[in-house]
Amino acid sequence: MEIEVNSYYTLIAATMVLLLGKAMVRKIKFLRDFNIPEPVAGGLAAAAALLALYSFGGVSFGFQKPLQDTFMLIFFTSIGLSADFSRLKAGGVPLVVFTAVVGAFILLQNVVGVGLASMFGLHPMTGLITGSITLTGGHGTAAGWAPDLMKYGVPAASELGMASATFGLVAGGLIGGPVARRLINKMGRKPLSDEEVNQADRQCASDDSGKNTDDVFEHAEQTRLITATSAIETLAMFAACLSFSEIMDGIDKQYLFDLPKFVWALFGGVVLRNVLVMGFKFNMFDRAIDVFGNASLSLFLAMALLNLKLWQLTGLAGPVTIILLVQTVVMILYATYATYVFMGRDYDAAVLAAGHCGFGLGATPTAVANMQSITERFGPSHKAFLIVPLVGAFFVDIINALILSGFVNFLK
Repeated sequence: MEIEVNSYYTLIAATMVLLLGKAMVRKIKFLRDFNIPEPVAGGLAAAAALLALYSFGGVSFGFQKPLQDTFMLIFFTSIGLSADFSRLKAGGVPLVVFTAVVGAFILLQNVVGVGLASMFGLHPMTGLITGSITLTGGHGTAAGWAPDLMKYGVPAASELGMASATFGLVAGGLIGGPVARRLINKMGRKPLSDEEVNQADRQCASDDSGKNTDDVFEHAEQTRLITATSAIETLAMFAACLSFSEIMDGIDKQYLFDLPKFVWALFGGVVLRNVLVMGFKFNMFDRAIDVFGNASLSLFLAMALLNLKLWQLTGLAGPVTIILLVQTVVMILYATYATYVFMGRDYDAAVLAAGHCGFGLGATPTAVANMQSITERFGPSHKAFLIVPLVGAFFVDIINALILSGFVNFLK
C-alpha cells in the first residue's frame, strides 16, 4: 500500500528530516569527522525508517515531487543570480582546467560502464546507464535517455536508470567529505576552532553592504541581515527566472538541444543579474539570494532522500550492483589522484575534489553540500564555490550530452 503525501506535508517532512540531520551531525562524532552533510545524514535515517516500515508493514509513502523540483530550480537560479560577469571571468584558467578534468572523467565513467557491462554479458548500453547517464547526469538525464535506450534494446532502461541515479545520489553525498578530509589531513591543516567559526560569521554579519558574492553558499549558517523589501525583490527575480526556464524548456524540447530545465533557470539568473547590475545599476542584495539558495538546497536534498526507496536498490541485479560499486571506487581514485592533482594539490583542490565526488556520482546540490560540510570545519574556499556550481550546473550537462551521443552512435 502506498500513501500519497501532498506537497504541504512533504514540506513538513523535509524540515523534520533537516532538523534530524542537524541533531545527528551535532551528536555523532563519526558524522562530523567524515563531514557527512546534514541533509544526507537525516535523509538516510528517514529512508532507513521508511524501508523498515515497507519491509515489515508493506506500507510506502509517495512524496509529491513538484515541490522538490521547484526547490532544485530555485537553488540553480540562486547560482545564476550570484554570478556576475566579473566573477565568471575570475574563474579563469582553473575553471577551464576543472572543466577539462570533469570531461575526461565522464569519458572514463562510460568506458568503465560499457566495459564492465560487456564483460558481464549485458547489453553494452547498460553500461551507459550505470555510467554518466545516471551518475553524472542524475534522475533527469536518466529519464530523458530512457526512451532511446529502450528502442536500442535495453527494456528496463527507465527502472534501472532511476535506481542507478538514486545509488549515485547517496554515494556522492557519502564519499565527498571523507575524500576531502583525507587530503586535508595529509596537508596537516587543522579544523577551525569554534571561536574562529563564530568570528568569521560575525564579520560577515557585520558587513551591511549586502554584497557578499564571494561568500555564496560558503557560510550557510552565518547570520544575514535582510529586510522584507529585499526579500520581496529577490523573490520577484526568482519568479522571473523560473518563468523563463518554463518557457525556454518548452521551446528547447521542441526546437533546440533538450537541455535540463535547471540549465535554463541558471542561465536566466546569470542574464537577469548582469542586465540589472550593468544596465540599470541595480543594487543586487546577495544575502537574500544566499538565504533562499541555501534553504532550497537543503530542502531539495531532504525531499530527494525522502523519495529514496531503498528496497529498489536491493533489487538491483548483481552485475549492475558491482558496476556501480566499481564506479564509486573509480570516482574516489579519480578525485584523489586526478582532480586534486590537476587543480593544484592545495586546500582549494581538496574542496574541489569533494565537489567533484558530489556531481560526478550524484548532483550539483550534493556537490555544494559536500563542500559546505568541509568549509564549515576547515575554512572558506572561494575558488571551489566559484567553479563547482558553474561547471556542475551548466558545462557538465553539455559535455555529457556530447559524449553520450558519441557512445550511443558507436554502440547502436
